[in-house]
Amino acid sequence: MAYQALYREWRPQNFGDVVGQEVITTTLKNAVMEQQVSHAYLFTGPRGTGKTSCAKILAKAINCPHQTDGEPCNQCSICQDITDGSLNDVLEIDAASNNGVEQIRDIRDKVKYAPTQAEYKVYIIDEVHMLSTGAFNALLKTLEEPPAKVVFILATTEPQKVPATIISRTQRFDFRRIEAADLLTRMQFILQEKQLTYDDQALDTIAQAAEGGMRDALSILDQALSLGQGQLTLDGALQVTGALNQQQLAQYLTAVGHQDAVVALQSLHEIMASGRSANRFTDALMETGRDLLLAKSDPKLLSQLDQELIAPDVLELRTQWNFKQLYELINQASTTQQELKNTDRPLIALEVLTVRLVDLLAPQSAGSNAAVDDQQLAQLQQQIQQLQQQVAQLQTQVQQNQTTSAPTMPAAGATPAPSEPKNTSHTTAKPKVHVDQVKVNQILQAATREALNTVKEVWPDLMSMLSVTQRAVMKVSKPVAASSQGVIVAFDYAMWFERVMSNQEMLSMLKNNLDQLLKNDAEVVLVSAQDWPKIRQQFLQGHQVHAATKTPQVDEGEKLVQQAQDLFGKDLVEVKKD
Repeated sequence: MAYQALYREWRPQNFGDVVGQEVITTTLKNAVMEQQVSHAYLFTGPRGTGKTSCAKILAKAINCPHQTDGEPCNQCSICQDITDGSLNDVLEIDAASNNGVEQIRDIRDKVKYAPTQAEYKVYIIDEVHMLSTGAFNALLKTLEEPPAKVVFILATTEPQKVPATIISRTQRFDFRRIEAADLLTRMQFILQEKQLTYDDQALDTIAQAAEGGMRDALSILDQALSLGQGQLTLDGALQVTGALNQQQLAQYLTAVGHQDAVVALQSLHEIMASGRSANRFTDALMETGRDLLLAKSDPKLLSQLDQELIAPDVLELRTQWNFKQLYELINQASTTQQELKNTDRPLIALEVLTVRLVDLLAPQSAGSNAAVDDQQLAQLQQQIQQLQQQVAQLQTQVQQNQTTSAPTMPAAGATPAPSEPKNTSHTTAKPKVHVDQVKVNQILQAATREALNTVKEVWPDLMSMLSVTQRAVMKVSKPVAASSQGVIVAFDYAMWFERVMSNQEMLSMLKNNLDQLLKNDAEVVLVSAQDWPKIRQQFLQGHQVHAATKTPQVDEGEKLVQQAQDLFGKDLVEVKKD
């Protein structure tokens, strides 16, 4: 007997032999047992997942006179003729070569006749998406009004190309990719039945390369056995699949991680010289990046097959690279794989990829799961450190000034006390930071709670308009009073109040930004939070005397309290009796 390929020799002959499609096979068996067979089925899914095999098994099951529990006997003449393809009542049609309207019309004319040998006439149309528009229209009429004892089974790998009017008149079954563990089990069974020796790692490699297709897995297995003269070896599986040797991959990635571009490029050239394709190389990088991501998140996420395929040296790399670096590894490999489609010099593209990875996966960030690569945040941290140093210097200077000068501010018009030359800059700067009481009184004269609330609402917007350094300074300030005349801003620390008061550029920026946000021309007056209660009290006392000269008959104490509550809010004013 002539040699048969493994995928033909071991093609499933009943539903129990179909691997990885238990839900579909169970549904079909139940339909056969309960005699609820539909007039049309649509089998969709990737290549090599069992669509055509299930179609032929279903054709045998509904026609087998000795079927048991929905399974054909495979012993009667009907089953054997269907298996051989010699039964006239079961026709398998390739739509890729019979996609014209004439062929479908011929089928439509013949379905009128009753089956001659079997109980049902079955039409299996493979790759049905290849039919022309006219052919689909001709088929549609038959599916709308199907004759008795006729079953159509349509199979396709691209269901999106099948018209919705066809799909709606069929029972659709979506075949999924077969799990690698199921592929392994089936291949082990076949090799044991044929009494052939095999390497477990070689089977793992083939199962990974098959990408969920049983036919692909058996075809690769057939090639590897031929290469090894009846024995399945790891080297033979690697040669046939084009997969990378884990040792080669570990050497390449270790060199990349150590930022050794020379060794990494040498490893790349050795890999390509061993006959590996560029696409398989980029595939291996993406798969390895994915495995390392899962292992880094939780080793339990890796399946048993993944753990067997990845070398321990490669798995150790998860401790050297953080998540962002692994994302970049996958992203760069994917980008290069797309570029390979448009180049006839794949080695150059892989060399460029290698140099990129050496730069991206530099060891200075290794071992840090929480590594921060954001440049802006780094600059902000640097500025905060500078500000902390300046605060420490200012505190030292303030302490020195307190030991060499009087603690109170000189009266207006008074001559500053002489001091040593090294402190001249500090003592002469004092008069420049005094509070303009006239502007304060003008603002407080018309201040309202509503105006203050308006300023507080736009205060975050004002902060966002400042630079990082300016925001750090203004973070210790807040608006305490406001009116149409202006805004009073209090600083928690006197040193920051003095610093901003001496910075004319920042004062102008605050005023311009507030004018823009409030849509008016208002003054900005800065005060120290420590001096603010005294300034506020002085205004209230002066306002009280002025009111007393006008209306002495009114209870001035109550009026003073009312004015304070109007200005600053009832929740901030506490009344204490003498």
